[in-house]
Amino acid sequence: MKKIVRKPHDRIQPSHDYLKYWRIIRYWAKKQYGFTVADLDIMFFLYSERLFTKTHFHKYGQIMSWDPTRFKSLIERGYIHIWREKQGKEARLYEVTFKGKRAINNIYKKLNGEEIAESAEINPIFKDDVRYMDKVYRNAILKLNKSIKQQQRPALE
Repeated sequence: MKKIVRKPHDRIQPSHDYLKYWRIIRYWAKKQYGFTVADLDIMFFLYSERLFTKTHFHKYGQIMSWDPTRFKSLIERGYIHIWREKQGKEARLYEVTFKGKRAINNIYKKLNGEEIAESAEINPIFKDDVRYMDKVYRNAILKLNKSIKQQQRPALE
């Protein structure tokens, strides 16, 4: 019989792993702000665009699932608004509202290691009358928060 000898290998810690919990944070964001996945994608794009036209919005939206009401819906829900009305041949300009910027900024904070609130008043997933999947994600959020707390704790010597 031959013995298999394994060489010791050091595991290299990845330098970027903040998307590790993206699915949990995405689910939280969808519940917290009422976004769809496509809404999230377009809001991430628009977040850094400053001013944009409706044509610019629809050009980026072509790579997503087709929803002719997405633009109107984001305006009605207060995530984007008109920055300047149409003037002559110049197109109407839009921008992401303070509400929209705050939502995307909060999502970035969660991706960068900020804990997700575990209060039912703040987080709809922690209410008593939620669906089964909300409860599953609630448990995942609790584990995520525990992991974040452990990373922030200084190492004991």
